[in-house]
Amino acid sequence: MRLQQMVSHVIGVDTHKDTHTGAAVDAVTGAELDTIEVHTDRNGFEELLELADQHAPAEDRAWAIEGTGSYGAGLAEFLAQRGEFVIEVDRPTRPAKRNGSKSDPLDAVRAAREALARETWAQPRARGEREAMRVITATRTSAVRDRTRAINQLKAMVVSAPEDLRDELRSLGRPQLIEHCARLRPRPTRTADHRATAHALRRLAQRIRHLDNEIAEHDRDLDALTTEHCPQLLAEPGIGSITAAQIYIAWSHPGRCRSEAAFASLAGTAPIEASSGQITRHRLNRGGDRQLNRALHTIALTRTRHDPETQAYIARRATENKTSRDSRRCLKRYLARRLFRLLENPPQPTP
Repeated sequence: MRLQQMVSHVIGVDTHKDTHTGAAVDAVTGAELDTIEVHTDRNGFEELLELADQHAPAEDRAWAIEGTGSYGAGLAEFLAQRGEFVIEVDRPTRPAKRNGSKSDPLDAVRAAREALARETWAQPRARGEREAMRVITATRTSAVRDRTRAINQLKAMVVSAPEDLRDELRSLGRPQLIEHCARLRPRPTRTADHRATAHALRRLAQRIRHLDNEIAEHDRDLDALTTEHCPQLLAEPGIGSITAAQIYIAWSHPGRCRSEAAFASLAGTAPIEASSGQITRHRLNRGGDRQLNRALHTIALTRTRHDPETQAYIARRATENKTSRDSRRCLKRYLARRLFRLLENPPQPTP
């Protein structure tokens, strides 16, 4: 059913850091009825709600909001708490700023009309435990990236260190190297570059140890959240708290993905036909949520290495002249179907 058949008006909102611009649009004609610019606080949200009330009752209108995961997150949550019908729309390609063709009111109208033109629409992602996992996962990813960068810098500095210091460190493995560098003390009798290098190595090693502790804290938090909110994922082979959290973040809440095919498309695992006329085959999908796709790829690799049932499946596919890439694509599509069903209909605990 198209949106025009469900509501009489759509309120499009162009979101920014300090202001939001809303436009009321007639769902039948697409005509712009009214616009308003408000501040991004509760008073501003109330003004947007008053604009909507002037044109349609709550049960006969929809909101098309850009950036519900960033600048529009506060407004989306405010409206959701009041039972409003909220649709998430992507930011459209901005036209060139000539002759006033680019403005916030025009962008708000575009958001409303884009929602009207779609046959299907996306719901904003949930907050609550899903947002808690997202925040922790994003912070952990940043810490892991910084730790890798610090380790690479530490190893590079050892290569160019003064000869006596390099000889002292070059034979050590990574854990021993970090531990040894964290205890380095510059000696007054050494040259200036020796003392400076020892100082830098010590600080880098201490930074790495601090990031190790931070990552461990994030892992404990994710363990607790996933155990509480999606234990059915953790019970599956090859899934740990990090991949479970990433899957839960992308899925968000029941009903957001209308079908398992939509979830597979979101995960970038929906098969894409690449037939030549004589050969019928499919290829990997390069679209969708790449972090979710990465999580499914990690699960597929883990199962391939350690799960006998998956190994038997890969062997059977090989006898059908399937390449390893084709087998992995099929496995990831199966995982998307399996995980979607577990999320939408979690098994009930036995009494």
